[in-house]
Amino acid sequence: LREALARGIDDFRAYRSDVVFLVLVYPVIGVLLAWLTVGNNVLPLLFPLAAGFALIGPVAALGLYEMSRRREQGSTVDWVDAFGVAQSPAFGAAVLLGIGLLGTFALWLVAAYAIFYSTLGPAQPASITEFARDVFTTSGGWSMIVAGMSVGLLFAVFVLAISVVSFPLLLDRDVGLYRAVITSVRAVAKNPLAMAAWGLVVACSLAIGSLPAFIGLILIMPILGHATWQLYRRVVE
Repeated sequence: LREALARGIDDFRAYRSDVVFLVLVYPVIGVLLAWLTVGNNVLPLLFPLAAGFALIGPVAALGLYEMSRRREQGSTVDWVDAFGVAQSPAFGAAVLLGIGLLGTFALWLVAAYAIFYSTLGPAQPASITEFARDVFTTSGGWSMIVAGMSVGLLFAVFVLAISVVSFPLLLDRDVGLYRAVITSVRAVAKNPLAMAAWGLVVACSLAIGSLPAFIGLILIMPILGHATWQLYRRVVE
């Protein structure tokens, strides 16, 4: 894991300006989602939306995987090459898997709102301050935290298992979606502690990157994307 992170950081340093331009859209999306959440009085979904970046991150990192792959081959790389993923023989399979992850993200939001509704709801909080007070000072709030973290963990484990290896594998080799997903699940099953540690690194990094108005994702997303490619190289023979 340390080597994968170190090489991911090295890839980021090699193409820093290109990568920052490429991932600038993600914090912008995060800020927009936060604004829509507050503006439409659905504050209970603010944290689930931020946490959901871990579920759709593999889709967002496709271009970063491609940049790391081309760098391995000794090619000159810039941000335009990230769109070379569309030339991969398995690009269609990657799109289908991405749609599946987006569907998982939608299910997570439904589950998160259902947990809020059954613990603190149905009335919507009037402000962020009131909502935070209810979450941390009432029994319903603590029930929501426990239930939300437990259900969120299940979603995170599922996404990690099916995607940590499958997306890089689809770009790297001409394999089908079924084989890529099964290979990813097998990799997690054979390396449970290392993969659990990797999932924790990803979750904590995204949480830290989301805190200052999602701006930290400009750095966190590319490093994690490149590091995931390096991890794939060390997991799959």
